[in-house]
Amino acid sequence: MNDGGGRTFGPLGTALVIIPTYNEAENIESIVGRVRAAVPEAHILVADDNSPDGTGKLADALAADDEHVHVLHRTGKEGLGAAYLAGFAWGMEHGYGVLVEMDADGSHQPEELPRLLTALKGADLVLGSRWVPGGRVVNWPKSREFLSRGGSTYSRLLLDVPIRDVTGGFRAFRRETLEGLGLDEVASQGYCFQVDLARRAVKAGYHVVEVPITFVERELGDSKMSKDIVVEALWRVTTWGVGERVGKVVGRRGSRPDGRP
Repeated sequence: MNDGGGRTFGPLGTALVIIPTYNEAENIESIVGRVRAAVPEAHILVADDNSPDGTGKLADALAADDEHVHVLHRTGKEGLGAAYLAGFAWGMEHGYGVLVEMDADGSHQPEELPRLLTALKGADLVLGSRWVPGGRVVNWPKSREFLSRGGSTYSRLLLDVPIRDVTGGFRAFRRETLEGLGLDEVASQGYCFQVDLARRAVKAGYHVVEVPITFVERELGDSKMSKDIVVEALWRVTTWGVGERVGKVVGRRGSRPDGRP
């Protein structure tokens, strides 16, 4: 499929939906069932951080009954970024052509996943976006919406990335895209992990597309959002943005008018 700019994309291959979990016993069966119904040909990897509420055991039971469901047991709670990196590595090792990020709590609606996969036929990375026309959030307080919109705007302007929802976590990557992002250099956690991958994709020249989604606040279980996650994101985004600007200034000062060093 052509992206409109002259590039032609190859077939997608089998999709692996990676669902990180920590204490999601109330949600895991429902979300796995909804993914299986929405995209029956896709596979699912539950990346569980040794949840004390038994989420891992529930996922094992689901996997035992369904060959499309797999479980990656991790030793402890190491953060969202580490869970996704482990899931990406597992998926690429097992030959999947598409790697999808999805929350376990139902905030990312599996019924919208086919829209992301369709868009990926003409893209390197597709982001499910709350802040493009047609996107929206449900059951969020204004304070949470302000924080999310503000975080995306701050990241977009400081990092110079043309993405409306930089912090969103409902995403579909082509395998080749992830292979070109330098994942071994990614150290960010929490929602900053999403900003990091988005900026890497843009800077690497990949074709990134946003499609509107409806984000629904979780009804069961506890949110993983915390002050530490927000602080880490603010610090890292500021560091990246300032570092890039300093690098550009130094580069200009070190060049002659004719462009030679």
